[in-house]
Amino acid sequence: MAATAAMPGEIRRRLRAYLLRDRTGLRREILRLILRFRTITIPQIYGAVRERFSVSYHALASMIGILASRIGILTVKKTPDSPYATYELRDRYEGMLTQILASE
Repeated sequence: MAATAAMPGEIRRRLRAYLLRDRTGLRREILRLILRFRTITIPQIYGAVRERFSVSYHALASMIGILASRIGILTVKKTPDSPYATYELRDRYEGMLTQILASE
């Protein structure tokens, strides 16, 4: 089943599994930034987390890619006038993400 066609329960399960692997708080912080800004680029996320977390740009990009492709809560938009892809939180997952972050 494709991530975009997955049932809300499946998305919730995937997000919780994603957060279970969060040993440093980085994944939770990434999700908070996405929830706060709704539309964001990898350089923006990297700039916000690099001083508090030891993470490479490419590792961070991989984490964002998982959120977009495997978990399916983000859409990816690439414009010709920008070298960076923009990641946007899908409207239907905003409440779910808020609830999961509040409960963990």
